Amino acid sequence: MIISFLSPALRRSLFRTSVLTTGALVCLTGTAACAEPTPPVRQPAYTSSLLDRPGTQVRPGSAAPALPAGVSALSWVVADARTGEVLAARDAHRRLPPASTLKSLFALAALPRLHPDTRHTVTDAELARVGGGSSLVGVSAGRSYRVSDLWRGVFLSSGNDAVHVLAAMNGGMDRTVRQMRAKARALGARDTHVVSPDGYDAAGQVSSAYDLAVFGRAGLADPQFARYCSTTVASFPAGGWSYPIQNTNRLLTGAGGVARYPGLIGVKNGYTSRAGNTLIAAAHRGARTLVVTVMNPQNGGYAVYEEARRLLDWGFAAAGRVRPVGSLLPAKPRTAPDRARHAAAAAPAFAPSEEADDDSAWPALVLVGAGAVVLLAGCVVIVRRRAATVARRSGAGGEFVE
Repeated sequence: MIISFLSPALRRSLFRTSVLTTGALVCLTGTAACAEPTPPVRQPAYTSSLLDRPGTQVRPGSAAPALPAGVSALSWVVADARTGEVLAARDAHRRLPPASTLKSLFALAALPRLHPDTRHTVTDAELARVGGGSSLVGVSAGRSYRVSDLWRGVFLSSGNDAVHVLAAMNGGMDRTVRQMRAKARALGARDTHVVSPDGYDAAGQVSSAYDLAVFGRAGLADPQFARYCSTTVASFPAGGWSYPIQNTNRLLTGAGGVARYPGLIGVKNGYTSRAGNTLIAAAHRGARTLVVTVMNPQNGGYAVYEEARRLLDWGFAAAGRVRPVGSLLPAKPRTAPDRARHAAAAAPAFAPSEEADDDSAWPALVLVGAGAVVLLAGCVVIVRRRAATVARRSGAGGEFVE
């Protein structure tokens, strides 16, 4: 816009107005120039690749206790259940047979799909594929059971018979396996391959201490899961009568000469000849809940419980004194092209983390731009009115040429 033939008074008035208008416009549209954008919240200072490395991973501070000696498990993880931070681990992603700890993933997939009060009459076909030597709760064909009874049979007695009936109610074994695989992927558990929902030894069926910790943490966030996995004793129906069943997790019950662990919540234990002993254990102390997973201790017997006990003790003592070596949280997908992310990283203002959404600033910029246009239009009106007023008072003529 060109302004000509104005009186001195009118020029001074328009100059003051233009300065105010320009300043306001720059402050609105120049957010990136006037003030550096607030960087996104950074992730904790750990590298996820640490958990991909073989051997024991821990980052102790000056006052951190030493890791317990004599832990013979092929793989283990100690993690904070609330934050998902991994405090220490050994071969966290080593793929091993999971045994009945895989039932935790089965529960995550099937619990939301089956109402606990639903009753179901069991058929012979539903029990036909239960593997020989399986742990059983005593489900019988021809009897009617509530879904909640069957879940207690899964969590307390590790009953493969109860798993097969629940899987049949859930649409069948094959469908349930697909759901479990999808759930594992959604949780970021990339080491798990499901073949049989009950954890029975099967070719190619594997998981890892990392993935089991992910399943345990997710289960604790589900009230039904948490209630079942922490139950020590229950009654299981048998027609006109019932009989007691006890949780096979000895850290929870104190059975077999294994001392109960104070504050233990659950979650799931397992054993097969191929997997050895496996365990997901969660315990609460003070304001902190830890999840520990132990796979295949080489010392045999009840070593799985004693090694989990020592790792839990260490985790509670070390919390706040070690830096995390990884996280149980799934990695966020990268939504922006690599070249756009590299360009953003090279910008002088700040470099967003890889997890940040590169398009996240656009909505704010669009709003700022729209506001600037509205303000500019208003300022033009003000300038025109001011110019006309000044011209009338001074008697000077003026012409705006656009």
